[in-house]
Amino acid sequence: MKDKIMFWLGVDYTTFSLAYSLQEKIDCDMYAIIDITKKPKVFFENQSLVDFKKFWFFHDQIEKNAITPDIDYLRKFEKKYKINLWKLAQNERIFLYPSFYQFSRDKILQILEQECRFFEKILDEIKPDYLFTKLASFHHQELFHKMCINSDTKVQAINYGLLSQNCIITQEHEKLDIVENLENIERKNRTFDELRTYMKSSDLAKQLENNTIAPSNKIQDQFSASIDYFLKSNSDNTETNYPYYGRTKSKVFFFYLKYILKTKYRRSFIEKNLVHSPSYDVPFVYFPLHLEMERSLLITAPYFVNQIEVIRNIAKSLPINFKLFVKEHPLQYARGWRSSNEYNEIMKIPNVVLLHPSVSKEELYEKCSLIVTIAGSAGFEGLFYGKPIITLAELNYSSLSSVETVTDMNQLPEVIEKSLLKNIASDQLDRFLTLLEKNTTTFDYANFLTKIKQEFFYNGNLVDVKISESKMKSFLDSNAEILDNLANAHIQKINWFKKNKI
Repeated sequence: MKDKIMFWLGVDYTTFSLAYSLQEKIDCDMYAIIDITKKPKVFFENQSLVDFKKFWFFHDQIEKNAITPDIDYLRKFEKKYKINLWKLAQNERIFLYPSFYQFSRDKILQILEQECRFFEKILDEIKPDYLFTKLASFHHQELFHKMCINSDTKVQAINYGLLSQNCIITQEHEKLDIVENLENIERKNRTFDELRTYMKSSDLAKQLENNTIAPSNKIQDQFSASIDYFLKSNSDNTETNYPYYGRTKSKVFFFYLKYILKTKYRRSFIEKNLVHSPSYDVPFVYFPLHLEMERSLLITAPYFVNQIEVIRNIAKSLPINFKLFVKEHPLQYARGWRSSNEYNEIMKIPNVVLLHPSVSKEELYEKCSLIVTIAGSAGFEGLFYGKPIITLAELNYSSLSSVETVTDMNQLPEVIEKSLLKNIASDQLDRFLTLLEKNTTTFDYANFLTKIKQEFFYNGNLVDVKISESKMKSFLDSNAEILDNLANAHIQKINWFKKNKI
């Protein structure tokens, strides 16, 4: 019997590219949920590059003026799929940080109910063996992801590797699929100095900063995107795509004008008030602020979204002779920085030093006594400097003895004292990297997303754009070799699932 594979197709086109490469390699029935805006919808309705047996446009399933939500259905749904719907919905960036439309409780519940019924219908009708997707950034993606896992549909989600120039394909981002006892893995006897050299040669954070997070600030890209949106576009997503509710061209224009002015003011505040050259004459704990909005907060650590409150709790949990150094995330500029009120609130906390985003993270790793992170990559990077780590969520490196996970903040003072006494050796990290390599594939996801932005989206400045089949075909063929690697990795994972009877 053929495998049935469901693809989640989003605006970055990675999974569509995967489907194109994969169809020549395995005999399977392909299905797709397509989560895009109006302009590229025409391409997906008419394309002949990938032979999907059936596909659905996600936003066609969500009516703006739906009936009163059926709470009884939603409660039964939660029990059936073991999913807390409010935890997903109240951390949805579109609902939590509204720019053009304020979502009421009933409106959120109406959307949730339609999503749940639609996804449930698909799983009952198709009963897919696999879901191929990218790591979820929005609640509806995560909802379907969790429903698949709890319905015995195997998930293969693409995400950045912890080291660049590769990716990880796992069922759940916070866990590795291939797990072994670290003590049973042969170590390569690398010292911390050698491990740091290895890590710095593949610095994912730097690659993300250069390539994938923020739209291009080139005038030509911004001008072309503006002409397309304001003068050429007659596409209206405001009635069909709930992320676009309340948007008009005039509102968008004044929103971004205000955004530019606000960002400049905030940058000026940062330059004048955040510490550029910290003194390291006292012991300190390092807490790097997360980028907001970000999956690692909203989905991975949903109860720690308020970072100012987290900082307060860390600061009051420190030994009396320690300071807490808090550093702004260098990529926060892509979100217009934080408000001056937020920075002032942090700076008012006793024993906290708020650092400028330009302060060297390597220097902080070297000189700190401990790193506390909610769910960020800074914890992983800190391991290469031999530092004890505290996280507020279970992560794929949490198995290392140098890492402690705290979910009850009442335990934080005790865990900090315990962590500060640890003597860290390099052997576990050495073995963990070998395990990590078994879970990664040589598909440069960050670089591929950059190519997609450049080819289709005015370098990331506009996603609601028309796509021609000839242009897509040319793009896929020019990237055939790296997509071949991605397809082979998914086939290997299918075989791994079957071999291990998972």
